[in-house]
Amino acid sequence: MKRTYRLLKIMAFVAAGSFICACFACPSLSAQFVDALGRKIDLHDRPARIVSLAPSITEILYFLGLGDRVVGVTKFSNYPPEAASRPKVGSYVKLNVESIIGLAPDLAIGTVDGNSPSAVKILEQAGIKVYLVNPRNVVDAVATIPLIGMVCGAGREAEAAAEGLKQRIEKVKRMTEGGARPKVFLQINLRPIMSVNRNTFHHDVIHAAGGINVTGDEVLNYPRVGIEEVIRIDPDVIVISSMERGGEYEKARIEWFNWKGIKAVKEGRVHLIDSDLLDRPSPRLVDGIEEMYRIIHQGAVR
Repeated sequence: MKRTYRLLKIMAFVAAGSFICACFACPSLSAQFVDALGRKIDLHDRPARIVSLAPSITEILYFLGLGDRVVGVTKFSNYPPEAASRPKVGSYVKLNVESIIGLAPDLAIGTVDGNSPSAVKILEQAGIKVYLVNPRNVVDAVATIPLIGMVCGAGREAEAAAEGLKQRIEKVKRMTEGGARPKVFLQINLRPIMSVNRNTFHHDVIHAAGGINVTGDEVLNYPRVGIEEVIRIDPDVIVISSMERGGEYEKARIEWFNWKGIKAVKEGRVHLIDSDLLDRPSPRLVDGIEEMYRIIHQGAVR
């Protein structure tokens, strides 16, 4: 009898332990999350149907291996390529709320800076959970990844992925320590010519890559800059943020060679860079830092 009682106690202990482990590992338990606006979002299960409300969110979800749960994306969600085949729900600045509601998602993930508050409100009134993030710089962009991972039930994987990105950024920073910081003029628009100030992801990328953003102190986030001003600044490197490698962007690159008085032009240092690597707060910002380092310092990250 005593042996049987002892065996029952052991079985009960094991069962209790299994239940505790399941509670911490099971993705179906209720949880409450607080988003960038301080809004509380209650989820009673790991979201199986997710709508992305911005291209950067789409990239993060696929980066975390959650692409199979993505049932809708915004226009220009073109990375990775398979994301482009997902149903479209408008643009991230003009969401099609009817399409989103029709997809019956468990969760929609968006951004404070971009998604319309009125659209978010309509979605919430329709019973759709909306979780918003608000990255303002490269550090924020990386920190957003674990937040999205946690709300999707992939917190551990997201933490590890974010740590890998941090290490890549630190590696580039170490390579630039103590060295010269070339002056960089970044052109983000062809006509009129426009650049960026310090309140942008672009500025952060240039700085992390060991360069000086020559328009960093401008008042406007995206100031217009005349040719005369670029001549006066005399940058070491000119980088054109482009949506394609050829066409009008390559033509704009060649046009700079009409201005031989600029150091970057004299030394043939006028380059194109994929705009998505600079202006999307996604894991590819780190690719942008590495590519910008290669352009600025004329060498790959080792």
